[in-house]
Amino acid sequence: MEIQENQNDWSETESIESTRVGYSGPLSGPLVTNNKKSSRNSSKRSVGFKDQEDYVEITLDVTDDTVSVQNIKGGDSETAYLASRLQRKQSASLGSQVSFKLRQVSQELKRMTSFSKKPQKLDRTKSGAALALKGLKFMTKNVGNEGWSEIEKRFHKFADADGTLPKSKFGQCIEMKESSEFANELFDALARRRGITSGSITMDELHEFWEQITDQSFDARLQTFFDMVDKNADGRITEEEVKEIITLSAGANKLSKIQERAEEYAALIMEELDPRNLGYVEIYNLEMLLLQGPAQSTNLATDSRMISELISQKLAPTKEPNPIKRYAKKVAYFVEDNWRRIWVVALWLSICAGLFTWKFMQYKDRAVFKVMGYCVTTAKGAAETLKFNMALILLPVCRNTITWLRSRTKLGKVVPFDDNLNFHKVIALGIAVGVGLHAGSHLTCDFPRLLHATDDEYEPMEPFFGKERPDDYWWFVKGTEGWTGVVMVVLMAIAYTLAQPWFRRNRLKLPNFLKKLTGFNAFWYSHHMFVVVYILFVIHGYFLYLSKKWYKKTTWMYLAVPIVLYACERLVRAFRSGNKSVKILKVAVYPGNVLALHMSKPNGFKYTSGQYIYVKCRDISPFQWHPFSITSAPGDDYLSIHVRSAGDWTSQLRAIFSKVCQPPCRNESGLLRADVAKSYNKPTRMPKLLIDGPYGAPAQDYKEYEVLLLVGLGIGATPLISIVKDVLNNIKEQKDIEDGVIESGVKNSKRRTFATRRAYFYWVTREQGSFEWFRGVMNEVVENDANGVIELHNYCTSVYEEGDARSALITMLQSLNHAKNGVDIVSGTRVKTHFARPNWRQVFKHVATKHTDQRVGVFYCGDKRLVGDLKMLAQDFSRKTTTKFDFHKENF
Repeated sequence: MEIQENQNDWSETESIESTRVGYSGPLSGPLVTNNKKSSRNSSKRSVGFKDQEDYVEITLDVTDDTVSVQNIKGGDSETAYLASRLQRKQSASLGSQVSFKLRQVSQELKRMTSFSKKPQKLDRTKSGAALALKGLKFMTKNVGNEGWSEIEKRFHKFADADGTLPKSKFGQCIEMKESSEFANELFDALARRRGITSGSITMDELHEFWEQITDQSFDARLQTFFDMVDKNADGRITEEEVKEIITLSAGANKLSKIQERAEEYAALIMEELDPRNLGYVEIYNLEMLLLQGPAQSTNLATDSRMISELISQKLAPTKEPNPIKRYAKKVAYFVEDNWRRIWVVALWLSICAGLFTWKFMQYKDRAVFKVMGYCVTTAKGAAETLKFNMALILLPVCRNTITWLRSRTKLGKVVPFDDNLNFHKVIALGIAVGVGLHAGSHLTCDFPRLLHATDDEYEPMEPFFGKERPDDYWWFVKGTEGWTGVVMVVLMAIAYTLAQPWFRRNRLKLPNFLKKLTGFNAFWYSHHMFVVVYILFVIHGYFLYLSKKWYKKTTWMYLAVPIVLYACERLVRAFRSGNKSVKILKVAVYPGNVLALHMSKPNGFKYTSGQYIYVKCRDISPFQWHPFSITSAPGDDYLSIHVRSAGDWTSQLRAIFSKVCQPPCRNESGLLRADVAKSYNKPTRMPKLLIDGPYGAPAQDYKEYEVLLLVGLGIGATPLISIVKDVLNNIKEQKDIEDGVIESGVKNSKRRTFATRRAYFYWVTREQGSFEWFRGVMNEVVENDANGVIELHNYCTSVYEEGDARSALITMLQSLNHAKNGVDIVSGTRVKTHFARPNWRQVFKHVATKHTDQRVGVFYCGDKRLVGDLKMLAQDFSRKTTTKFDFHKENF
């Protein structure tokens, strides 16, 4: 760009400067000023734009108060129009006015040429430019990228009778069906570019569309995105157009709160890109913002690139060519990871096998064996294992006992207390096998053999069945031994069936009348029929056909200790919960159907972060207790839980608290709120809650590790938030000691047991509103953690991955708002939110690189689908690096 001036009697030399921006088109030419003095109070200026072979020259006659166009060389009608904008009367400060007009003309000429000439490529291999190359992709892994052949097939599938594809089917055709509005805007932009005015396109036009949106050139992607925003195709983006694209992008990413504030955010972008208040921005402004894009969430920086590369090399998959060695290595790894479970299950199976063999051999030597054969030995062997398993199955649900054992003893190092419920299920499976063998052998083998026995064969059986031989099959069923066994089998089958996830979580599509018979309530009540089952079990074990002496009726001997222990557990729970009625301090109902309850802490109530409590609300049920993780820290003066409505009981709890709450005050989070200490609350009776606990959980072992990797999925973040708060409280306490606020001797024992020196918290949630659950905690960590002990990472999976065109504007806006206000637009916290799901391998690599030769405690809470991946990564990195990862999980 070159500007020439013919000037007379001007006291000052004027120069026009251009600010160079990183645009990849022909906009990088310098602005040059040549001044030539004259004796007149007028001047002639030639404004020229030169780009390779084309040259446009505009000659201006500048007098004291006017500017007129003398000559135009080159250009077209639009050039003439631009020149005419300069031909008008000027007010005072003629020099500054002319300079401003010349700048406007030069910018317009730049725009005209930038759309018509082939861009001159800039080097984008460094810094932010390299990151920008990964952005604005219309075809990502979330969108169909099979190739044109698949698109062509879908064209024929969705095309109308006239052989054209309607706009409404465009999104489905290119596999962008989840973002139909965005796809429609993309269709309009591509159509405008080609002058297509109809609402449908042909196969050839679709192919042109496809080539443009799959173009790997960043300039092409930038132009396409610009065209989407620039709806009137004038080469300029106004604030209203920015607002519309923000609303569109927020809708595609399910960010309702950004949609509500679209006008405010549009003004923010215009403030950044249009500092001179021209009322519009151009394509090179947009690129400048892109080149300042944020670092990728998965591109986690490390202190040592060399260590990172070495870890990558060690983790490269290599297959052992020898199948025997490969299998032996797998077995060795399996034993290493599961040795505690292995020895417990092996011991259990050994006891069951021993009892079965002992009873089997005992009856093989009795006279009854001659009549009933191996049927009776199998039935009696199975019965002996049933006695043992019916006694053992109560122990894993004695939660007070387990909590005491894992907290006060060293047994946790050899006994997997975290798997108590899984072991409970394994024993239930063993009971089902025992019932099948016992009942099946009796009903299909023993009884028919006895009915068909000869008189000589029956004679040894008279002491057990009477002198008169049973005359039919019904004789066995109607007896005490028979009907108690049948009723037990029926009740156990019902409880076992309703405990399955398909019924307990209502995953099956059942008719309404059947659906009422499933769910958590059905599971809870059917499971508590165990009282009836145990009574019948004792009766069944007393009225035996083949044992008449009391000391040989051993059922009660097996059950005595476990039943007494379990009964004591329930008595302790009833007594303790009666003394632990809590006062509701605050209630908030958050997006995502989450109810937050802040309660008074009962006297003497002590707990560790990661533990959970049982809650009972008599307004819903006088019997049911439900477990919830504690979200407050031990150092807090209140007790809090977060309850997500996922079933009948939790939905009812949310409903009854919603009725007594008032709307939130301004700037307060949550949909409903109640602070009973404030005078403006309604005089409505708060629902009364009883609590019982605390009980042990995997997450409570976090204090044993100097480094923590905390991973929460959705509402699974609840126990981990308590850990984060406890670590934060420890940081505050240490700071108070350093500042002399408290004496170093206070709580000294607590600090010695608190080993954690670094914590990484990853929270993955689907909905934007979920971040309100723990917004206060997030902001508190940022404000108080000056040394960066706690590293927070929030991920919102409803937003398309960084680099996708549908989230490009959200990413830009996020960076601008966080830089200006220090607040993330997605989470509403001071912690910046990442998009899509984390790259877990990169996360583990990041921690392994930072903490070589250290042991890291990995604590996961959430859906069980992620357990396998995280566990595999923990094992892989532990075996191939010097960092050891201990994996702990808790599922819902």
